[in-house]
Amino acid sequence: MRAPRHRRTLAPRGLDEPHPTRLSEDHPQREEVLRRHGEALSTGHPGYLDPANGLFVLSAAFLAKRGFCCDRGCRHCPYVD
Repeated sequence: MRAPRHRRTLAPRGLDEPHPTRLSEDHPQREEVLRRHGEALSTGHPGYLDPANGLFVLSAAFLAKRGFCCDRGCRHCPYVD
């Protein structure tokens, strides 16, 4: 059974800045990840393809618009403080 979804307040950082526990400063593809995420933010796309594994990653804007944290460890979760 799924846990209930809880509304949370957005973290005090821009949507273009991932929490360091979700994308470390020394991540080998950090620049490319941030470039792709920035492109998704600027074009209004819900996400982008991860450069390392090809999986679809949701953007912070999409997750913020959804209105709740799913507690699944999303890379760009705008609720993680």
